[in-house]
Amino acid sequence: MTEDQFMGNIYQRFPVTIERGLGSHVWDTSGKEYIDCMGGYGVALVGHCNPRVVKAIKDQVDKIITVHSSLYNKTREEFLEKLIKISPPGLGHVYLNNSGTEAVEAAIKFARKFTGKKGMVAMNGSYHGKSFGSLSLTFNPKYRKAFEPLLSNVSFTPFGDIEALKSAVNSDTALVILEPIQGESGIHVAPDGFLQEVRKICNENGTVLVFDEIQAGLGRTGKMWASQHWDTAPDIMCLAKGIAGGVPMGATLVKPEILACIGKGEQSSTFGGNPLSCAAGIGAIQALTEDGLVDNAAKMGKIFREGLERLKEKHKIIREIRGKGLMIGVELKFEVKDILFDGIANNLLLLYSGKNILRLLPPLVISESDINKTLETLDLILTKEEQRRNV
Repeated sequence: MTEDQFMGNIYQRFPVTIERGLGSHVWDTSGKEYIDCMGGYGVALVGHCNPRVVKAIKDQVDKIITVHSSLYNKTREEFLEKLIKISPPGLGHVYLNNSGTEAVEAAIKFARKFTGKKGMVAMNGSYHGKSFGSLSLTFNPKYRKAFEPLLSNVSFTPFGDIEALKSAVNSDTALVILEPIQGESGIHVAPDGFLQEVRKICNENGTVLVFDEIQAGLGRTGKMWASQHWDTAPDIMCLAKGIAGGVPMGATLVKPEILACIGKGEQSSTFGGNPLSCAAGIGAIQALTEDGLVDNAAKMGKIFREGLERLKEKHKIIREIRGKGLMIGVELKFEVKDILFDGIANNLLLLYSGKNILRLLPPLVISESDINKTLETLDLILTKEEQRRNV
C-alpha cells in the first residue's frame, strides 16, 4: 500500500481501502460493502456521513473555516450552549481542543493548578492517550516502557478495588482519573457502587475526580454519559471521538471554580473551537438528542447482547460477554486476529481490544437487521474457527 511508504509502521493495518460510508455501512474501493462494527474506534458515533453533520459542515464551509478562540464566533457559541445543556450537573465550563489525549492533558493541568497538589491516581487497565501526560496515566507497559521516565507522582490501583484506592489517595493527590467502562483493556464495566465510593474518597481528600468518557460517553452505553448508570458526576470530564461526528475535536468539561484558576495563556489550542468542528459538533449533538440515538443504543445494545449470549451458549470458545449499550466486549479463549480477517472476508469490520477480545463499537444508528446479520456472520466465523482448532 502506498500509505505505508510514507506513514511508517505505526498502525496495525488491515487490507481494506475504505472509500465511502453511510450510517453503519462502509464501502471499499472495489465497491464491497461492510457492516462497520469498528466505527473508527468509536468515532463514527452518529453514523458515517450523518445527514445533520454533513449539512452543518457544508453550511459552515461557505461562511468561514477558522476563527481562533481569541475572537468570538456564533457557531462556537451555539455548540458550547448545546454541549453544556447535555453535560453532567456542575460541569458548566468547557475547554475545547482536538483529541482525547489533549482533553486529558488539560485535565491534568487544571487539577494540579486548582488543588496545588502533584499526585495522580489512575486504574490498572486504564487508557488515556499516548502524549506524555496522558501516557503517564495509561497503564499498559507496552505503551510506556520505551518513553520512560514519564510524569512522576503517578500510581495505579486495581479497577473496582475501593480499598486499594483509599490506600493510594493521600493529602497530595491532585486527581483520580478513570473510565467508567474501560475500553482499551477489554470493555471492563465498573462494579456497582464503585464510582459512588470513588466520588466520596475524592470529596474527603480534596481531590479532583476526572471521568474519561472519551469512548464511553455521548450515548454509547445507552445513556448520554456512562457515569449516569451509577448516578455519579465528576469534577472534570474528558470527551472526544464522536463528539463532532467524525471531525477531529476534543473537549474538557470542567466545574467553573476549577477552570477559574487557569490564567490567560496558561492553556490554549490553535485549532480548539474551530468553527468547522463546532458546526459538526452541533449536528452530532442534534442527532443524539433529536433522532433518538441514545435510546437506540440501549435498545440495539440489548438485542446485540442477547444474541451474543446465545452464541456463547453455542460456542465454547467464547469466555465472556461484557459491556453496556453498544460498547461490547467478547472475550475469547484464543487470539482474535484470524477472526478479524475472516470478518473482512465476510463483509464485517471488527475491532480488537487486547489479543483475545473482540470490541464492538458500531455507530449508534445501527439497525436490528444489521445486528442480526453481524450475529449470523460471527456464528459462521466462530464455527469455522472451532473446526480449525478441533474444539
